[in-house]
Amino acid sequence: MMRVIIFSWEFPPRIVGQLGEHVREIALNLVKNGVETYVVTYHDHLTGLSEEEGISVYRVTNPVRTHNGVLTWVLTLNQEVERAAANIYHNLDRRVDLIDVHDWHFIPAAVTLKEALDIPFVYSVESLEDHRSHGAESPFNIAIKSIEQLGLYETERVVVKSGWMQDEVNRIYGIPKAKIKVVPPESEAGFDEILETYSSVVGGRSIG
Repeated sequence: MMRVIIFSWEFPPRIVGQLGEHVREIALNLVKNGVETYVVTYHDHLTGLSEEEGISVYRVTNPVRTHNGVLTWVLTLNQEVERAAANIYHNLDRRVDLIDVHDWHFIPAAVTLKEALDIPFVYSVESLEDHRSHGAESPFNIAIKSIEQLGLYETERVVVKSGWMQDEVNRIYGIPKAKIKVVPPESEAGFDEILETYSSVVGGRSIG
């Protein structure tokens, strides 16, 4: 049985945009296909491990309460994401096959766990800083772009939702298109392609 941990900064009941429901659908489909599935996510007051529709959901909160921006919020929260994932790993006799990181927020945690525990990760890109912030040349923007770049180079596979985003990841960061898997969310075969991507990484057939 494959064991997967999904990192997402939103997950029901915490809904900010469309990401939370998208991640929930992926997790539910993984469970239906016999994949042991964990989600590590953020909530401001719900914390700890719970079982929800067959998904093991581990919610963490930020130990630092005051922030001057999203960047410090993300970086301080990553230590809790690392801790939760490491606890899952050790409780499962040190066998987690893959982490799937949705968007840039928890890339630092994924890279740390890859280096420390040898857990490969997939980077599922929702958006890029160049598109979120026009110009994206301030120190704040460059810091976020450096996290995106780190994730794109350290990941085994990049998953995007369109051919346009595949082109943009290639153009902005120089990532080879062969490393980027396009999985349209509305595609009937979309989940099968995600599962195939996971299996290729776990099977050691990654593309550098």
